[in-house]
Amino acid sequence: MGIRDLLDEVASTYDRSAGSRREVRGQQVLRAVASRTDLALPPGFRAEGHGGQTTPAATPWIGVFDEQGMRDPKKGVYLAYIFSADLKNVTLTLQQGITWLEDRLGRGRAREEHLRHHAARLRRAVRRKEHSHWVDEPSLRDSAARPRAYEAASVIAKVYDTADLPSDVTLMEDLLLGIQSLRRAEEFDHVWWMSNDARALELAYDLSGHAQRSAESAADFDPLADFQPKDSSDYQVQISARQQVKQRSHEDLVKDFGHHVLERGYNPITRLKHPRDLVLRQQQVATERGDEWLVEAKVIRNGNSTAAVREALGQLYEYRHFLYREQPEPFLIGLFSEEIGIYAPYLEEHGIASVWRADDGWGGSPRARSWGMTTE
Repeated sequence: MGIRDLLDEVASTYDRSAGSRREVRGQQVLRAVASRTDLALPPGFRAEGHGGQTTPAATPWIGVFDEQGMRDPKKGVYLAYIFSADLKNVTLTLQQGITWLEDRLGRGRAREEHLRHHAARLRRAVRRKEHSHWVDEPSLRDSAARPRAYEAASVIAKVYDTADLPSDVTLMEDLLLGIQSLRRAEEFDHVWWMSNDARALELAYDLSGHAQRSAESAADFDPLADFQPKDSSDYQVQISARQQVKQRSHEDLVKDFGHHVLERGYNPITRLKHPRDLVLRQQQVATERGDEWLVEAKVIRNGNSTAAVREALGQLYEYRHFLYREQPEPFLIGLFSEEIGIYAPYLEEHGIASVWRADDGWGGSPRARSWGMTTE
């Protein structure tokens, strides 16, 4: 017994028309998945079968969950074997949770568009091009809202014919590849969730770590080539059928500081660095893999420096943990629109320098001054 036998058993016993009662054979098979010990799943993973509760599922599925990661299929990312409505196919898919979006976007087109938009971002994170014979979305062949959402939520998918399932060895190889993709997706998805920033909807992952400039000569190198701060003009956004005017003072803060540190010997970089606000590298090592400074910018509103400092500290720690696992840890800088008072030494104790706008330029903590990033 193994995954192959389980998939075959579900395909041969599940009957949507039989209902979801406990005595229905297909439902019994799915409900027993969680207690099976013959599936040979990798350590740290568990499986659960889902055939519907009061109403039988149009597309029954088996979730494969990382015990150390997101364990709630309502949101986050996870792996699942989802059967098509006619049971002719079963698909191993890297899925996004769909249920949590219902309150915000409903169960129709808006939710599907959001899921497809985020799936496209995650495909860059999981290196979609490396997955030959995988597809982006399966065809579940049912017009109900949930199967359509499953299709839209798919990041990558491997489709099998239930009448000709591959061996357990092949299924396990595909599952391990799916787990590798899940690990990558979890890291980037977690950063997106924790960013607390609407601009994360425009997330662009930098999977290569550092830009390759080895072929460029010092004379050809433009220190502002990768510094592309966003437009600082006011803009309109549509929120719940009404328009609001937003001010981009955050972008002004990043832009002004970037030009300032350029004169202090640092190259400011924003291109392909989102969700990071700004990355700095020293100009004298621009063509090498040198030290990196990670900057999180915060506008202090209504004099509430407490909230701004808390957000900066949390995001800097999150980004350092999730985005620098295969790179040297960066130096951390909190950039603020005004002086933060007693919080400057507090951040210093946590290994974070602080810089803020001052009447005559840029003020900062001792660590920032030692790096030459202030005008004091």
